Amino acid sequence: MARPRTRFHRLATARLAVSVPKAIMALAFLFGVSLALRTQAIHARFWIDEGLSVGISGHPLLDIPGLLRQDGSPPLYYLVLNVWMHVFGSGEADTHALSVAFALFTVPVAWLAARALFGDRAAWVAALLAAINPFLTYYAQETRMYSLVALLSTVVTGTFVVAFVHGRRRWLPAFSVSLALLAYAHNWGLFLGLGTVAALVPLWRASADRRALLRDAAFAYGLAALLYLPWTVILISQARHTGAPWAEAPKLQDILNGLSTLLGGPAPGMAFGLGAGYGLSTLLAGTRRSPRARAALAIGVMMAATLAIAWLTSQISPAWSNRYFAVFVGPLLLLGAAGLARGGRFGLVVIAILVVFWFNPRTGALDHKSNAHETAVLVRDRLERGDLVVAAHPEQGPVMHYYLPQDIGLRWANAMGPVSDPTMFDWRDALKRLRAARPTPTADALVRTLKPGQKLLLIEPIIRTARWGAPWTSLVRKRAARWERVLDRDRRLSRTLAAPVLEGKPLPKGVRAVLYERR
Repeated sequence: MARPRTRFHRLATARLAVSVPKAIMALAFLFGVSLALRTQAIHARFWIDEGLSVGISGHPLLDIPGLLRQDGSPPLYYLVLNVWMHVFGSGEADTHALSVAFALFTVPVAWLAARALFGDRAAWVAALLAAINPFLTYYAQETRMYSLVALLSTVVTGTFVVAFVHGRRRWLPAFSVSLALLAYAHNWGLFLGLGTVAALVPLWRASADRRALLRDAAFAYGLAALLYLPWTVILISQARHTGAPWAEAPKLQDILNGLSTLLGGPAPGMAFGLGAGYGLSTLLAGTRRSPRARAALAIGVMMAATLAIAWLTSQISPAWSNRYFAVFVGPLLLLGAAGLARGGRFGLVVIAILVVFWFNPRTGALDHKSNAHETAVLVRDRLERGDLVVAAHPEQGPVMHYYLPQDIGLRWANAMGPVSDPTMFDWRDALKRLRAARPTPTADALVRTLKPGQKLLLIEPIIRTARWGAPWTSLVRKRAARWERVLDRDRRLSRTLAAPVLEGKPLPKGVRAVLYERR
């Protein structure tokens, strides 16, 4: 015989029936806000890195992992982008839409993770922050892996806390898989993985059953390592031969700069820090052993350890960039949501401040990442079959190949000599190879391949629009100027065009093209 329903049971069921549709509608609204905000510049033109993304992903799917020996990146994003381009196309809006999709899915994932870790109020704060975060807005409209990394970092953080802090062992495989996927999406995913290991230390010290915790950790990290194992051979090769010669060793100030980039600038970053810090202090000052307090501590240790590992590693082998802070999007938003939800009226004021600062599509920055398309338009009608394009800034080659005519039989080279595959740049020992390739003999060998009337298009970087202090960029800056001098003095060539005209105008980011004709 069925037990009679109590009044409490009926009210709880009714409340659940009402709250689920409302929750779905509210999430759909935030989803729509995120979509509207993150498609304002979906047609923005490509810059260097996006040209590399499309070029790499344009190869046959099964060839991509092997080709990445030349690039230094893990394969997940390029494999997904390859499939995406086959379905939707390789235009700017087509490929940006994939990044938009990753950013959109971060909203419900942040809601679910925060709800499981810190409750309903924190869930809505996390969903709102994920919907309008300016870092996600920017990289949602760029053909790179950073919105995917942000999404996966949210999953990794949530599953780690649920599995190890809350002790729900059935979530261990989800943590392992998401951690392996994050490492396959970006190498800084390995740093976050080490950060989670550091977060296990205080959990182990406070655990009533340390052996069980160690067994769970051995299973979870063993499975993640097993999933990542096939990539380690290529990873070792990349570490030996590619690296990041364009990066500089970070200073301590660069940690604050990276976090400021995540939070939309110093002012909103300070507001976020004060609001979240106040709420978290009240959370930790309460019952320190509560699940929510232990979850906040675990995420805090995870972030601090990851930052320290990334910074120290980059002192030895520089691999530091503000965009790599995508790996902190998940833990930072979840931790911030926990603090702001706990902060009462002060938390609400801070959320309002963040909405004012963050609800900004930054289309100007997105539309002016590079003038590569504009420059290509100015010169492409002058080019014919057999003409030679030389990228003095070698990694600009793929994006210029994307925008220059691909069906007229252009030949390609860079400051190190002829290039057989202009859709990629080979970073293997690139600094050593560029040092060995002197401009005069390299240019002479290329000019001798031109027939009378054929043209050479020199693609130069526009200096003074970025820092050029790293070993690679410093050498490119010097060599690019020498290349133009060498070609100007070559009596076999006549200079016919330089575009765009820069005199009296603000310098754009990107490239300048100089066209020569063989006499």
